[in-house]
Parts: sequence; structure tokens; C-alpha cells
Amino acid sequence: MGPMARPVVHTSSLREELLAVTADLVDRHGPARVTLRDVAAAAGTSTSAVYSLFGGKSQLLTAVVNSGFQSFHESQAAAAPGGLQGLGVAYRTWALEHQALYRLMFGGALAAYVDCQPSPEVAAEAMVPLISAVAAAQKAGRLLEAPVEMVAVAIWGQVHGLVSLELAQVGPPDADWAAAYDSALDAIARGWAA
Repeated sequence: MGPMARPVVHTSSLREELLAVTADLVDRHGPARVTLRDVAAAAGTSTSAVYSLFGGKSQLLTAVVNSGFQSFHESQAAAAPGGLQGLGVAYRTWALEHQALYRLMFGGALAAYVDCQPSPEVAAEAMVPLISAVAAAQKAGRLLEAPVEMVAVAIWGQVHGLVSLELAQVGPPDADWAAAYDSALDAIARGWAA
């Protein structure tokens, strides 16, 4: 008997590269047109590596969305010491730095193509820094008393809407998105102030 073949070990850097490449390809071409062969070629690996790390296409797409929510959560957690203002600034910064992921996470293209939703616990975790900041601001008397989750969702919806418009470039051709966003953050703070 000859020597047994050693199993191929795929690194975490290859996994991260596949996630990034998939987000970019799906954002540019849509989920239906992207194959695992396309993903593997763009990452400089084989389709067997994709199957080995993720299973099939649906699992890969779910992993991309989960990875996006985890990255977003890490960004929000790092910004949490800056309170609601810091979280708002970090929201836009993360979205601009991860445009393909942002569109995949919130655009609905994946859900329309396959049953691809983020894991509920991963998506819920992404909102924890905002919920905590709202609760802390209410406890300090700086924010109107209302159900914490309702306030957090309302604030998220306001910043999300403006960032989504910016990324879609829906608005005046000469829009100063940074100034509009700063004004929106100020308005949100005034609107919820106690």
C-alpha cells in the first residue's frame, strides 16, 4: 500500500478571500449569474475548496451575509464608547467601506434568489450596541422614555435609509452626502432628546 494522500487544509485567509470575492461578484452580477466556479477562479482556488469550506452555493451565500453582520457588529461595538453619535458615524463609515456586503445584507437580492437569510442570532447581535446605547442614554435622562427596542429600530431605520440612498446615488447629482448625514444625525439626536 502506498502512502495515503494528506487531506487538503484550507486556511482562514482563503475562507475570508472567498467571502469577499463572493460578495463582490454577487453585487456586480447578481446571485443567479455567479457560479462556484466563478468564485473559485476569482479567489485563485478550486471549486473543491469552496465545497470543502462551505458546502454549496446557498451555504456560501449565507456565510457571506453572516460574515457581513459579524463585521458590522464589530464596527458598532468598537464605536459604542462614542454613544449614539459614534454609532451613527460608524454605521455610514462601515457601509461605505463594505458597499457590496451592505447591499447584499440589506438589499434582498439573495433572499429573492435562494432561501438566504442571516442566522437570527448573528443579525440580532448586530443591533446590541445600538440597543445598549439607547438604554444608557435613557437611563442618563438624555433620551425620551419609550421602549428601548422601538427607539433603536427607529434610529436604525433613519440612518439606514440615508446611507442606502447614498449608496444607490438617489438624490441630487451634487448631493453632499456627508453633510446630509451629519445633519440627519443631529436631527435624530434632537428628535429623541429628553
